[in-house]
Amino acid sequence: VQTPFLILGDSWKCCPEGWRPFQESCYYFSDDQMPWNESKKNCSGMGSQLVVINTEAEQVSAGRQMKYQQNAINLFIGLRAQEVGQWRWADQTPYNESAAFWRPREPTNTPEEKCVVIHHQSENLQNWNDVPCTIRSYRICENAVRARSPLD
Repeated sequence: VQTPFLILGDSWKCCPEGWRPFQESCYYFSDDQMPWNESKKNCSGMGSQLVVINTEAEQVSAGRQMKYQQNAINLFIGLRAQEVGQWRWADQTPYNESAAFWRPREPTNTPEEKCVVIHHQSENLQNWNDVPCTIRSYRICENAVRARSPLD
């Protein structure tokens, strides 16, 4: 089921049911927990990817949506270090330090903590935390919106 949320000209911009729209993407906030690699596969299986946060507006939107997630304290995003301190987005988008939202004293850049979660903090924009990839966490998947004709 597609949920239309924006009409542009003769087409609708749609997100799958249960996904939340923001700008040109749709976001899925999971209600189950799994390690980072399984989270990545789960998003891929839905035709999406772990979220890549490129802007402050996207970070703010993710934080607002987290308020509605019951018990979701940490959510995996698509940022991971292959080597300590060498952060890479899962979709190969270049890591931009000026568009990173680390908590104070993070990242710790230790060999045990190579994956990243958004840690829910009320109204705090700086809420990324590096964690072990093997912990079980919720996740945010991202997918581009689909344009549909109103006749589809």
